[in-house]
Amino acid sequence: MQESAHSLPDRWQDSHYDRLGLHPSASVIEIRRAYRERSKLYHPDTTTLPTAIATRKFQQLNDAYAVLSNPQRRLWYDNQIGYSRWHVVQASPAMADEDYDPDRLAYISASDRPLSSGELFALFILGVTFVGCLGLAIAVGLTQGETAIQIPLP
Repeated sequence: MQESAHSLPDRWQDSHYDRLGLHPSASVIEIRRAYRERSKLYHPDTTTLPTAIATRKFQQLNDAYAVLSNPQRRLWYDNQIGYSRWHVVQASPAMADEDYDPDRLAYISASDRPLSSGELFALFILGVTFVGCLGLAIAVGLTQGETAIQIPLP
C-alpha cells in the first residue's frame, strides 16, 4: 500500500511515514519493505548523493524505521501526529453547541412515542394471561384447600 509522499495530508508531511513513502495505515511488512528499498537508495556507500546529505537522510530513515517497527512506539507516534487506526464518529457541531435542545429534533424519542397496535395487543394478552393465572391459582386454592397438597403417611 505504498503511496507517494505528495498524496499524504499536510499534517503527515515530513513524518516518519513520509520518509518511508507510506500511508500511516501501512502494515509491518510494508514498512519493512519500504525501509529496505529506501535504505539502498540513501545508504552512504551505495548512493550518488553527497555524503552529508546521504548520511542525514539515512539517519532519518533509521529513526523512522526504529519508531514504526516497534508497536508501542508506533502507537505513541501515531497519537502524536493525530492518526488513529480506528475511525471515530465525531459529534455534529450542533450537538456541541451550548443551547442544544434535543426536544427540537424532528425525530421522536424512542421512550416518548406512542405504542403500536401490535404492542398494545401483546400487552393486553400478557395482562389477561397474568390475571387468568392469578384467578386460577386462587380458585384451586379455595376449592381444593388442604386436599390439593397431601403428604403421604408412612
